Amino acid sequence: MSLELAQEIARAVRAEGGRALVVGGWVRDVLRGQPSKDIDLEVFGIPQDRLPALLEGFGRVEAVGQAFAVYKVIQKPAAGSGQPAVIDVVLPRRESKSGRGHKGFDVHGDPSMPVEEAARRRDFTINAISWDPLTEEYLDPFDGRADIERRVLRVVDPRTFADDSLRVLRALQFAARFEYSLHDETAAICRRIPLDDLPAERIWGEMEKLLLQAARPSIGFALARDLGVVEKLWPELSPLASCEQEPDWHPEGDVWTHTLMVIDTARELNGDLSRPQLITVMLGAVCHDLGKPATTAVVDGRIRSMEHEEAGVAPTLSLLDRLNVHTIDGYDVRGQVVGLVAQHLKPGMFHKAGNVGDGAFRRLAQKVDLELLARLARADCLGRSGGFDCSAMDWFIERARALGVEHQPPAPLLMGRHLLALGVEPGRRVGEILKQVYERQLDGAVTTVEQAIEEAKRGL
Repeated sequence: MSLELAQEIARAVRAEGGRALVVGGWVRDVLRGQPSKDIDLEVFGIPQDRLPALLEGFGRVEAVGQAFAVYKVIQKPAAGSGQPAVIDVVLPRRESKSGRGHKGFDVHGDPSMPVEEAARRRDFTINAISWDPLTEEYLDPFDGRADIERRVLRVVDPRTFADDSLRVLRALQFAARFEYSLHDETAAICRRIPLDDLPAERIWGEMEKLLLQAARPSIGFALARDLGVVEKLWPELSPLASCEQEPDWHPEGDVWTHTLMVIDTARELNGDLSRPQLITVMLGAVCHDLGKPATTAVVDGRIRSMEHEEAGVAPTLSLLDRLNVHTIDGYDVRGQVVGLVAQHLKPGMFHKAGNVGDGAFRRLAQKVDLELLARLARADCLGRSGGFDCSAMDWFIERARALGVEHQPPAPLLMGRHLLALGVEPGRRVGEILKQVYERQLDGAVTTVEQAIEEAKRGL
C-alpha cells in the first residue's frame, strides 16, 4: 500500500513538472531480495513552498524536519483494510560542515539539485541508489548495485564521509546485518575518524541495531575491534582479547573469542523475547565476562578466573554509563544486566551442587530475572568450541517455574498494615519485623498470611 501511495505522489509530482524517486533503504533491501516497509521519496523540481500543498491531497501531512524539508504523509486505509500507508517525502538537500558533531551542519533543501549530486551526500554506495516508481528505472551513479552483488560496503564520497562520524558505527551494523565486508579504502577512512564527538544516545542507537537486527552481531564487534572502535568507544571490552582461558573449558581461545560466540548464540536463541528483555540478554552476553581480565591467573598449572562474576559488575556499570542505558520501555535493563553478569554461573553451580533448596532460588530471584539468567547461561555454555552438556539450564528454569519465581521473587505475605493492627508503632521496628518474616517466607517456613502474622507475633 505504501508503494501505491508513492506511485500516486510521483504522478502528481510529474504533473507539476517534477520527479519523485524512491531512495535509501527500501531500494537497497529490494535489490538484496529482502522485504522492506519504509519508503522514502525524494522530490526533484518542486519548490519547498509548493510541496506541502501538493502532498495534502494524499493524506495527513506532518512536517518532521521542516527546516530540512522533510514531510511524513499518512494515508488512512480503506475501511477494514489494515494499517495506514506512511511515506517520508524529502527534498534534495545541501549540507555543509559548520562544526563538530552530528548537529554541526548547515542544511537547506534544493529541489534543483541533480540526482547524482543528491546521491553523493549518502554514506555508502548501497544506500545511494534511486528508483523511479513510474518507470521502474534504477539510477545508480556510484555503482551500488555492483557492490550489493559483491557484498561490499564502500563509501560514496571519501572527501565528506568523515563529516558525520556516526557513519563508522553504521558500517558496523550494516556489515553485520547484511554480512558484507568493508572495502579497504573505507576501512582506512573509518580508522582515521576520532569518534569523540558522538553522544551516548547515537552510539547506543547503532549498537542496539547491531545487537538486535543482525543474525550474527559478532561480525560487527570483530569489525569494531579491527577499526579501533572498541578501544575508542567500548574500552571495557578491549582487555578480553588478551585474556586467555583454560583450554579444557574453552578450547575456542581467549575471552574475546568466547564473548563473540556467546553474543551470536544469545541472538540466535532469544528472538522470542520482547525488545527490552532481548536487549538485556544481549548486553548480558556482551558484558558477562568483563571481570575475567582482572581475576585470571594460573593456579596449579590451570588458568582460573576466580570470582570473575562479581568483578565484572564494575566494568559493566562503566559500559552502561558510557552508553547511557537505564530503563527501556519501562523495564529495568540496567539492573537486570548487572544481575546477569554477577550471577551468570549460578544455574550451573546450583545444578552441580545437587542439594540447593527452594530458598536459594527465591533469594536469587531477588537479584535477577531467573528466566533471563537461564537464557544467558545457556548461551554462555553453548558459546564455545566442542560439545558441552548444557542441560543444567533446563533443570534450573524448570525449578524456578515450579516455584513461580522465574521472573520475580514471591510477594511478601506480611504487610505493614498487619503489624499496625497488632499495635506496632510506625518506625524502624516495622521494617525489621517485615524483613525477618519475609526471610522465613523465602525459606518456605511461612506460606500463608495467617502464618506470617503468627511469626510476627513471635518476633514481638
